[in-house]
Amino acid sequence: MRRPFLPAAVLSLGVAALLGAPPAAAHEGVGQRPATYRLDGDQYVSKFEGIGVDPAERTFYVSETTGGEIHRGDVRTGETEVWLDEGADGRTTARGITTDHRGRVYVAGGPNGIDADRPDLWVYAPDGRLLAALDLGVPDAFLNDVTIGPDGAAYVTNSNAPQVFRVAREHGQWMARVWVDATGTIPTQTGFNLGGIVVSPDRRALVVAQGNVGRLWRFDLRSGAVTPIDTGDVDLTDADGLVLRGSTLTVVRNFSRVLTTLELGRHADSARLLQETPTDPARVFTTAKEARGRLLLVDSRFEEPTPTAPFEVVALPLRP
Repeated sequence: MRRPFLPAAVLSLGVAALLGAPPAAAHEGVGQRPATYRLDGDQYVSKFEGIGVDPAERTFYVSETTGGEIHRGDVRTGETEVWLDEGADGRTTARGITTDHRGRVYVAGGPNGIDADRPDLWVYAPDGRLLAALDLGVPDAFLNDVTIGPDGAAYVTNSNAPQVFRVAREHGQWMARVWVDATGTIPTQTGFNLGGIVVSPDRRALVVAQGNVGRLWRFDLRSGAVTPIDTGDVDLTDADGLVLRGSTLTVVRNFSRVLTTLELGRHADSARLLQETPTDPARVFTTAKEARGRLLLVDSRFEEPTPTAPFEVVALPLRP
């Protein structure tokens, strides 16, 4: 059952706590966009992970790991609702989420299909119609994050193996396959491996984070070649969501509670540190997306064994 839209909760801390500004700085004036967006989660249960923003940057979508609900919100008014219910279309959990140029919504299922006859990934129309529920047929696949490539296909990371999947509609059918398997190039380590993914500034490659070891990898879109991105001695441990604006890459480092901002080389073969911004120690941000000049960050509640309300998305001004 879908729950009704909820008004935004504009709290006196929010942005102020993240930026070190006095509490009054977090308040936005009448008619302005909210500093926080309240999600209708279940007390002591709900935890969140992924976020996507539609092409017009008016609507955002947030995935819930504890049940697989997909929440939808209005960037301008702050109103939110549960858009897709728990258990819908065989989904018991959800991770990365994004939209393409037509507003279609791609949802990565994390471990949804492991040891179960359930889909790994879903594609929805903007009106909520299911377009595809896909089983990749890959054992132990943990579909983590998703981005749209220059060819219009969706590219999805696997956190349990050095693989990126490609999802597209071909010859009238939705198809999903292993696009690149980097076994032998990317060592699989204990914990979550490949996660955040974006398209490089020159749109010739994918930039992928390996959070457990704090590395970035370049996947060439034409050849499929995989090479490490030279980040020097920059600490990228706990790298999760990635946001690229021009050549500026923001790395959301969840349990490290830091936003690390890098300047990517045009061909994404190197990066240099621009800034490190500590985030609110009471929150664990996982992923983020840009919307109308601000960064929308998901407060996951991953640090709480029994998560408590309020459940929120927090907005921050982007680095100019």
